[in-house]
Amino acid sequence: MTNPSVLIVEDDHELRGLLRRGLLEEGFAADGVANAADGLERVERNVPDVIVIDIGLPDADGRDLCQALRARGMAVPVLFLTARDALVDRLSAFDAGADDYVAKPFELAEVAARLQALLRRAGHSEAVSAGPLRVDPVRHTVSSSDVEIPLTPTELRLLSLLVAQSGTAVRRRELVRAGWPHGALVRENTLDAYVARIRRKLRDLPDAPELTTVHGVGYRLA
Repeated sequence: MTNPSVLIVEDDHELRGLLRRGLLEEGFAADGVANAADGLERVERNVPDVIVIDIGLPDADGRDLCQALRARGMAVPVLFLTARDALVDRLSAFDAGADDYVAKPFELAEVAARLQALLRRAGHSEAVSAGPLRVDPVRHTVSSSDVEIPLTPTELRLLSLLVAQSGTAVRRRELVRAGWPHGALVRENTLDAYVARIRRKLRDLPDAPELTTVHGVGYRLA
């Protein structure tokens, strides 16, 4: 079995080396680069299984790098590892397309465990459908009537649950459990932001069901 590949985008040479060595010991095929430009070039050449990105990079904000990856249709799971632990930083990281967030200082074992959890969640499940709407976890897409739109890993997990329970009000806590690793700090407006993004994508699909808010409960796809 091939070891899962992880790309570390971190400008601190010592920390990048520490992460690389530690993740190699944890069974990852780990490699690293020092800036956003090299990270984007590396991913475009060979998409890893998971990426660790620091927000404070020398040539760009790590959130911009994550958004650039998502704009290119790359659904690879992204974990932000950064000293910026203010609420606004955490929320903006998730809004940029991140799947998890760990603040410095950190324990390497936790980082490895979160990466493993992201990999499990990214590779799970079969395609699910609701009417003409189909969510494909292999292609990381949602489609309807031959129109296909890419999904980020978190969008994929949330929409898969909504489609699987189509017509039923899905509680917010169920969506949070499906979308983020256990123990992740997920504010209400973080979930709402992801739902808004999913709604926009569904509007671009012909004959797609509507994603509605069930006040005091959660969301329903119908």
